[in-house]
Amino acid sequence: MQMQMLLLGCTSSFTLSPCVSLSPSLSPHPNPNPFLLSRPSFTPIPLRSNQPLSLSKSLPSPNATNLFVAASAKAEPLKVIISGAPASGKGTQCELITQKYGLVHISAGDLLRAEIANASQNGKLAKEYMEKGQLVPNEIVVMMVKERLLQPDSQQRGWLLDGYPRSSSQAAALEDYGIRPDVFILLDVSEDILVERVVGRRLDPLTGKIYHLKYSPPENDEIASRLTQRFDDTEEKVKLRLCTHHENVDDVLSVYKDITVKVNGNVAKENVFAQIDAALTHVAEQRKVNSGSLAA
Repeated sequence: MQMQMLLLGCTSSFTLSPCVSLSPSLSPHPNPNPFLLSRPSFTPIPLRSNQPLSLSKSLPSPNATNLFVAASAKAEPLKVIISGAPASGKGTQCELITQKYGLVHISAGDLLRAEIANASQNGKLAKEYMEKGQLVPNEIVVMMVKERLLQPDSQQRGWLLDGYPRSSSQAAALEDYGIRPDVFILLDVSEDILVERVVGRRLDPLTGKIYHLKYSPPENDEIASRLTQRFDDTEEKVKLRLCTHHENVDDVLSVYKDITVKVNGNVAKENVFAQIDAALTHVAEQRKVNSGSLAA
């Protein structure tokens, strides 16, 4: 039995330009999909008119190159790193991202505290350093993050790594373990806005709720009277923290510059998420296209 197969050639390409800016376009004819850098093209190989397509012919020789894969092959889950300065709105965006995409949210700080609480091997080592007043070595934190990223839920659902890595050496360590994100999201917020957001923050010691004197004021005078300000939520202290943050980000960008998407974080949280959503949607769709092209 012989079989003639119609092969569809599918080619596509996608490259995230370094630090792609996602601020609103002022063009009179904005591109409805600013991430779409190319469209897949399909070039059918024509059959001669006297050679009808038949599905009852034999398959190619076992020695022939196998160009067919299951059309239903599932694309890999998304792997995302997000970075942002203090008060950039990173926590809010992480919640919105995980709600829509179902990614496993992993914060290095939360992970460290959980490992210590669970008395894991890494947690015990970290606790020893902390009890001595020393910083936890990078190797221990990287190992914690690596093990969490490789757990079944992270592998099946994809992951959102929050605020880590913070140095090129930490990023390089993840690379050595074969761990690399699909996209590095950088929330870009002007310093003036960041300072205003931090200096105006207040904590309700009774409920633990965070307020802002301008953007999210307390509901009544009783709550307002008991609000406190963190000792480091002053203009002087926040500027020092921002300086450290910028140095760390510049360091990490040297590793992820080709997959960095810079998001305008000066706008309302809904508009910030719209930019992130567009970027992640495009990456996910592109992976489906690339998976489908393997069947060509």
